[in-house]
Amino acid sequence: QVQLAESGGGLVQAGDSLRLSCTASERNFARGNMAWFRQAPGKEREFVASIVRNGDTTYYSDSVRGRFTISRDNVKNTVFLQMNSLKPEDTAVYYCATSLTIYYNSELASRDQSYYSWGHGTQVTVSS
Repeated sequence: QVQLAESGGGLVQAGDSLRLSCTASERNFARGNMAWFRQAPGKEREFVASIVRNGDTTYYSDSVRGRFTISRDNVKNTVFLQMNSLKPEDTAVYYCATSLTIYYNSELASRDQSYYSWGHGTQVTVSS
């Protein structure tokens, strides 16, 4: 199983930017989609963004589309989440995940059941 490690979280003010990174332990990282999910206190985990293996297709939740950008570097086994114009409601623990299958379908790409390996998360806190 691929080991994933997130980094880049922190405490910022509303309107600021952050860039999250997630590095995988082995080349199997490149096999399927990579995604970011988040979970706020007292809420269910929710989909944020997903990117297919070669990076040519991305999917976003409505709440972050236009503000967040997902990208990946398969040589470095790393996926990124550039978060701009952050809002207090973006406060959550952010998790990266990887799938064994390439999903060119937004519904499948946004389901947490589609992903088999998860990181431990990085905290993002946005103050107003």
